[in-house]
Amino acid sequence: MMRKSFESWMDSQLARVECKLDELVCANVPAGLGEVMRYGVLDGGKRLRPLLVLAAAQALRADGEAALRAACAVELIHAYSLIHDDMPCMDNDVLRRGKPTVHVKYGEAQAMLAGDAMQALAFEVLTPDEDAGGGNPVAPPLQARLCSLLARASGVQGMAGGQAIDLASVGQPLDEASLQDMHRRKTGALLQASVQMGAACGGVGLDSVSWDALTEYGAALGLAFQVVDDILDVTQGSDVLGKTAGKDADQNKPTYVSVLGLDGARRRADALHQRARAALERSEVADRHWLVMLADRVVERQS
Repeated sequence: MMRKSFESWMDSQLARVECKLDELVCANVPAGLGEVMRYGVLDGGKRLRPLLVLAAAQALRADGEAALRAACAVELIHAYSLIHDDMPCMDNDVLRRGKPTVHVKYGEAQAMLAGDAMQALAFEVLTPDEDAGGGNPVAPPLQARLCSLLARASGVQGMAGGQAIDLASVGQPLDEASLQDMHRRKTGALLQASVQMGAACGGVGLDSVSWDALTEYGAALGLAFQVVDDILDVTQGSDVLGKTAGKDADQNKPTYVSVLGLDGARRRADALHQRARAALERSEVADRHWLVMLADRVVERQS
């Protein structure tokens, strides 16, 4: 019964996010750029990051416009990063979410600009103008907090820095500690920030113990996601993944599977899963069931 409820909750949240993204990413942009942006972000993807934002916000009984905007902002950052990662100067991939990558369909210049515009749009979404009644769906102090969390997770200490390490590590041996540091930045930081942004939306009076526990949950889940990604890259086909399978091995990139072996990587994913669930147990957050089930979904997924 809980599994069925979770699926229903997830479907309803995904519909909310898709509808809001459709509203925020306008087609009416100069020189067809809006069409490129919409192709890159709409109608595809797991939307794990927005789901984490909304689940954390709901766990703290906050589920308003601010949480929805935070969910969309983090997905815009994620989508922009995929557009840039797929380009020939980076990972040079031709398949994403089961369809041609943005640069394949629209050309490299439009793909680069679409990513740039989506990065900027994420912060516009978090800092909306006042409505006609003089109110603002995201209070100014919360705007600053959300922008700070997202910027730090996206920049040199987070996603961009991790991607730089990834590109510099092709063909280079990495030990597990170095591999973890890379993925803590490249993948984990944005997933962790998703949890933190949701918590910030409902964080009035949130104690430091609960904040630290949710942060630890996000960190463990972020690494677990990457470990499972590395496992699926060698155990599933492109038709299941929606992207080119075996790409990391072909490019001689270090992965959890290459460092720990397949069985070792599976054990590491399980350990991180348990660490994430244990962190939730330490928190004082009562309504954490969707966060628990999202952690389960991360390690059980097949694509």
